[in-house]
Amino acid sequence: SWPPTRRQDMAEAHQARVQAVVEEMVQSLERNHIRKMQARMFKCSAHCCDRSTDSMTQVHQCIDKCHAPLAKAQGLVTNELEKFQDRLARCTMHCNDKAKDLFDSGAKEPAVRSLMERCVGSCVDDHMNLIPSMTRRIQENLDSISQ
Repeated sequence: SWPPTRRQDMAEAHQARVQAVVEEMVQSLERNHIRKMQARMFKCSAHCCDRSTDSMTQVHQCIDKCHAPLAKAQGLVTNELEKFQDRLARCTMHCNDKAKDLFDSGAKEPAVRSLMERCVGSCVDDHMNLIPSMTRRIQENLDSISQ
C-alpha cells in the first residue's frame, strides 16, 4: 500500500534536525537583535506616555510609531522562515513524486523507501546548508531597520 508507513519516522527525524537548527537561529536572532528592539520600543512608548500635553490620539500615534520597527522586524523573520519552509516542502514533495513513480513502476517497498530516505535526506542537507546565509540576510535586514 502507498505510502510506506515507516517513512513517517524517517521524515520526523529529518524534521527534528531542521527544527532544532532553525530554533537555534531564531533564539539567537531574538537574543541579539529582537530583544534590543523590544527594549527600544518600550522606552520609546514610555516617553510617549510622558508627554502630558499630547492628546490621547497623539499618544497612540506616538506608540504606534515606536512599535513599527519591531513589527517590521518580526514580519521580516516570519517571511524568511515561511520561504524556507516552502522551499523545503517543495523539495520533499518532489521526493514523494519520485517515490510514487518508482512504486507505480513496480518497485518493491524497500527500494521505494530507500529512494525516499536518500531524497529527503538530501533535501534536508541542502536546506540546512542554506541556514547560515539566511541568518546573515536576516541579521543584515534587521540591522538596516531604522529605529
